Amino acid sequence: MDARQHFSELLAYLQGQVGGEEGFTLAYTAEVSSFIRFNQGQVRQAGQVQQVYATLSLYQGQRHAESKLALSGVPEEDLTRVQQSLQRLRLILPTLGDDPYLRLNCEAWRSELAAAGEPLDAAAMAEQIVSAGCGLDLVGFLAVGPQYQGFASSWGAFGWYAARSFNLEFSLFHGNGQAVKSAYAGEQWDVQAFARKLDVARQQLEFLGRPAKALQPGTYRAYLAPAALEELVSLFCWGFGAQALASRGSPLQRLFNGKAELSWQVTMEERIEGGLAPAFTPEGPRQPLRLISQGRAGERLVSSRSAAEYGLIANGACSGEYPLSLRMHGGELNEQDVLQRLGTGLYIGNLWYGNFSDLPAGRLTGMTRFATFWVEDGQIQAPVNTMRFDDSLFDFLGPQLEALTREPELLLPGGTYGSRQTGSMALPGALLSRFTLTL
Repeated sequence: MDARQHFSELLAYLQGQVGGEEGFTLAYTAEVSSFIRFNQGQVRQAGQVQQVYATLSLYQGQRHAESKLALSGVPEEDLTRVQQSLQRLRLILPTLGDDPYLRLNCEAWRSELAAAGEPLDAAAMAEQIVSAGCGLDLVGFLAVGPQYQGFASSWGAFGWYAARSFNLEFSLFHGNGQAVKSAYAGEQWDVQAFARKLDVARQQLEFLGRPAKALQPGTYRAYLAPAALEELVSLFCWGFGAQALASRGSPLQRLFNGKAELSWQVTMEERIEGGLAPAFTPEGPRQPLRLISQGRAGERLVSSRSAAEYGLIANGACSGEYPLSLRMHGGELNEQDVLQRLGTGLYIGNLWYGNFSDLPAGRLTGMTRFATFWVEDGQIQAPVNTMRFDDSLFDFLGPQLEALTREPELLLPGGTYGSRQTGSMALPGALLSRFTLTL
């Protein structure tokens, strides 16, 4: 299936059918994904999914309705589905009331980007994973393949995005049932980079055979690996949205009200280049934004609906007003020096089951899990039993933040429910002077 051609044919049909006082938008998503599951270091299940979805929205004045279609990728079949959907929307539209906050982007913008380079070879990647994991109880899941997104409107907007990426999440299990979890993701598979990831996990696996250390509730020096920091950042990043801030429901309210600051080391941005998300949304072209600048509040994500409701200027944010390609700047800490700089404390590889314990105060809670170790004098001593943490982002990204690792790690969403998710985060590891464990 030529996704770009398929999208163009659907658009051309609609342009010939809709006119006068009517307007339309067409959003398009497609993927050709290979999914490979590993167990005990061997391929246990492999399959491929090809799917296409389109969302057709019809507008007349301040009224609008939409229909989501599952398509086959065969133009003759899909044009019939689009025609039937258009007819249904025309019947529905007169029954609806006006939407007072509808603000359509009627600009004729254009954005088009397609990934270059060789296609990813899922079979070759699987062979390399099996070979590198020989003798290990490796359990994992690999998702790989091209993803496509398109958007067009009757007012001349046109966006197209085609990207290839992979996301491997894997765990190494010890004979006692404990595990080390890791991940490797990106646009180009590098067998040497994967081997380094696997080697770090293999080294950590050796410590899981030691008796676990039980810690008392309290505060401890800690290092949060990028995957652990992702769990925390993903909990509060929706707080950059204009609607959340205007309604005073954002966990970042104190920061944007000027009542709190973070460490000068913290700079976060919503980027266009370098991330794995389209340069557009149904709201229009996305804008690069400096969300936090050296610990101080920066720009916020503003959708067209929030712009209309609160008198702001829209900047292409998605309707949920959360970052699609968040990047946190790195610091001065070399990754190989993490344990020495930590000295004595906790090395936390992952955090799980995160939630808010006090949203207005920015307090987050959750559990430690895979690859959490007790470190003394720069050396891993023992795994740590699962414990609950409870701490404020204004503390662990504020005065408790000692250092950030130099190179942010690209982290892709692992969700595949309905379809593979798009977007990305690039986060460093964080060395904290203290982190609070409660039980």
